[in-house]
Amino acid sequence: MHASQIEQIQAWLQEADGLLITAGAGMGVDSGLPDFRGDEGFWKAYPALEKEGARFVEAANPKAFHANPRLAWGFYGHRIQLYRRTVPHPGFDILKHLGEQLSHGYFVYTSNVDGQFQRAGFDPDSIYECHGSIRFTQCLMNCTQQIYPADNLPVHIDATSCQWQGPLPLCRNCGGPLRPNILMFDDWHWNDMRQALQEHVCLTGFNKSSAR
Repeated sequence: MHASQIEQIQAWLQEADGLLITAGAGMGVDSGLPDFRGDEGFWKAYPALEKEGARFVEAANPKAFHANPRLAWGFYGHRIQLYRRTVPHPGFDILKHLGEQLSHGYFVYTSNVDGQFQRAGFDPDSIYECHGSIRFTQCLMNCTQQIYPADNLPVHIDATSCQWQGPLPLCRNCGGPLRPNILMFDDWHWNDMRQALQEHVCLTGFNKSSAR
């Protein structure tokens, strides 16, 4: 980034009364998280799935939980483990500090499902995760609108085969399989109730902030 660009950003921040943070997969790269850029990037992160010939659009798909649930949960279970142990990089703290200095604060709009903004200390009421979060699960068939926290979900993965070990996570209502509460490819059963609540809370907070 050129010095002139940095100066322009500084000038905008000095004039701003609020900060809208929009973030995608690139936000987590400096924390050591993979961005799954194309199948080559996906297979680099999950060589066991390359051996299976699985592409990202096939692994990140509800059909995978029907066809091979242990492999599907192996992929997402590994991601849960990875996100749990990852420490957000200093850029999160910088953005949070900048937003807190402004009269209307900050709001986060992210397509990331890793929960890193929450781990970095951002106010959950100011975060909208448009693709859901891996920190929650739902019934694969969406038998109810219930969403279950996954923070205490025990995860055991065979890294060489990317296979889930032990009992698969099951729905408390129907006894069927659970899946992450994430919007996947070709996804007709995603439960977006949590995202609707996030949207309502964020908009309410924005309106209150704007009225000050």
